[in-house]
Amino acid sequence: MQLKIGTALTLEPTYTERVEKFRCKVIEQDSHTLYIDYPINTQTNKTAFLVDGSQFRATFITENNISYAFNTEVVGRKMGNIPMIKLYCPPEEEFIKIQRREFVRVNTAADVAVKIRNNFHQFVTEDISAGGMALHLKNEPPFKEGDEVELTIVLPYINGDIRYVQTSAKIVRIFEKNQQKLASIQFLDTAQVDKQLIVRFCFERQLMVRKIQDAHSIV
Repeated sequence: MQLKIGTALTLEPTYTERVEKFRCKVIEQDSHTLYIDYPINTQTNKTAFLVDGSQFRATFITENNISYAFNTEVVGRKMGNIPMIKLYCPPEEEFIKIQRREFVRVNTAADVAVKIRNNFHQFVTEDISAGGMALHLKNEPPFKEGDEVELTIVLPYINGDIRYVQTSAKIVRIFEKNQQKLASIQFLDTAQVDKQLIVRFCFERQLMVRKIQDAHSIV
């Protein structure tokens, strides 16, 4: 899998509360740099002028119709017949294949506060996606299937940032898996910016798992 000249990229800002998407194309490339045309804001349809140091999550689709994502950063500009922006291009092993399901679910531990009947209860996730999560249940839970609750989810990022996502949710199912009791929860009316925060969190966790697996394979 390689990024080719002419590949269309979609850029989404990371570590910001802005919900924006930009489309652009790869014009040139070398070992660790992509040269793109000036991107277009998909909402306003206007040219965007990206600031050096801005960080993005880039996604693209290969000729085989497989989607990939990677983290990138604006590292400069290049003047020529076509003005170009320089993006950092990570090694291919840091590209993450995107599942076809709407929200990628990752197995990871995140702290969650569940509010029900004006009381807060602390839990840890078994897995999470932008559409829902599964919680570990050590004791009899304060909720039952069908209950609606309020969640506060703690999302720690690799760069040290911590974000708090608040959303209403519904308890879909309480079940056992591998001798562990879990609650499956569906998010309700989650703000788009909060969905984006969860997607970024899941992407980072996928990348961390990939790096650990690669390190173990080397050993």
